[in-house]
Amino acid sequence: MPPSCCGCLSQYTHHHLVAFLLTFFSYVLLHASRKTFSNVKVSISAQWTPTFTNGSAAAFSPGKTWEGNHLFADKEQATLFLGALDTIFLFSYAVGLYFSGVIGDRVNLRYVLCVGLCGSAAVEFVFGTLTEWLKIYNVYLYCGLWVLNGLLQSAVWPCVVAVMGNWFGKAGRGFVFGLWSACASVGNILGAFLASSVLKYGYEYAFLVTSVVQFAGGVVVFFGLLTSPKEVGLSLEAETGLSPVKTDTDSQRPLMSDEEEEAEVEVYDRHYHSIQEPEDPLAEAPLPVTFCQAFCLPGVLPYSLAYACLKLVNYSFFFWLPFYLTNNFGWKEADSDRLSVWYDVGGILGGTIQGLISDLMGKRSPVLALSLALAMASLVGYSHSPNDQVINAALLTTTGFFIGGPSNMISSAISADLGRQDALRGSQKALATVTGIVDGTGSIGAAAGQYLVSLIESKLGWIQVFYFFIAMTAGSIVFITPLLHKEVREMWRERQALRRQL
Repeated sequence: MPPSCCGCLSQYTHHHLVAFLLTFFSYVLLHASRKTFSNVKVSISAQWTPTFTNGSAAAFSPGKTWEGNHLFADKEQATLFLGALDTIFLFSYAVGLYFSGVIGDRVNLRYVLCVGLCGSAAVEFVFGTLTEWLKIYNVYLYCGLWVLNGLLQSAVWPCVVAVMGNWFGKAGRGFVFGLWSACASVGNILGAFLASSVLKYGYEYAFLVTSVVQFAGGVVVFFGLLTSPKEVGLSLEAETGLSPVKTDTDSQRPLMSDEEEEAEVEVYDRHYHSIQEPEDPLAEAPLPVTFCQAFCLPGVLPYSLAYACLKLVNYSFFFWLPFYLTNNFGWKEADSDRLSVWYDVGGILGGTIQGLISDLMGKRSPVLALSLALAMASLVGYSHSPNDQVINAALLTTTGFFIGGPSNMISSAISADLGRQDALRGSQKALATVTGIVDGTGSIGAAAGQYLVSLIESKLGWIQVFYFFIAMTAGSIVFITPLLHKEVREMWRERQALRRQL
């Protein structure tokens, strides 16, 4: 690690650690509950469709009873509806991100974050647990609840990124945010293990456990999170990332000294003669940028479009991987859930290591481009994975490293870079808005992709789905090419200047 990064880490206080952990586990719990839906798709599909029919079925199962307990005639229709629910969720999530980012820059981030966490937990409890307990099966109810869930969950990510951006400066941001962005992957792992551990009792208990834990996490965040260093008397230097404490040295001075007497006289004299005007707290408050201003910032549009392609692939693995493993290889649903965590392990390693490398280079796009190029090769390899869980896990980890790593970088460190860039001209109220734009655009791409995945799989098979993923990964490289060209030229100029100095 370079000295600058080491210096930054040595200057962080326990307040930084608390902010890091609370925002980290906020999104861990959110993703754990989100992962539950993808991990129980097989069970939900079985509950929504008849297991078998025979010639005497009509005599024992009248049409009214049959229709009241089953939504679809076969698993193909149920699979398409599950894909439609993923699409509905992501579209509502994407729309919500555009608004929640703007709201987060204008309202206390802690309030917005807690509403998202607790509200989403309540909706998921109704969707997965209460409807099953009451035996309520209704397509329109499921769709409405999932739209509301997407809108509530959209409030979380812009807020946690903005809080992290408030506490941690640019120096070392790639490593710190790379490590922190593992929250989504850790949440996926936690959700997979929670779901698989209670799935034998019924999928409704998987939703119950994760929703209760998420609601409790929202309460903890409400009472424990500090959204900015200013709330505890710290100041953040954006370029260095340092947050020096305004130390109180009273405990190290005598109760009364000549220096203190002189200082008190000076303060009194200034106050008495009104030499200094009273500070206006609103005068120094930075004004939040508008949505259009944030959208037009340099780099926001290319990274947003690249993230749309990349998040499509990443979230397809997120939503469909356990389903694919069970249906393609015939493995048990609980085994598929546990095996799917290796993709997230790769994402954790990829985000952290690639973030550190980008800090050492001082550039982000070259690391992204190389990783995405290798991701295309890893997708080809995984599409031909044999029916062996050990080999599949190794290929999954590799694929997660090269796809999940860049995805974590764009959604966290790069979004923070874009929300703190020089073009803002002093305004610091853009982080949540920029994060909402990047993640919202990415979610639109992911939403469109989920229905396409179910459609391509039902018509052409899984191998064509992987070719679709390869094409989307190539699209991500195309969108960041202008930024890559610019940063490569800057690196070349810096190297030439260094040679001339030597």
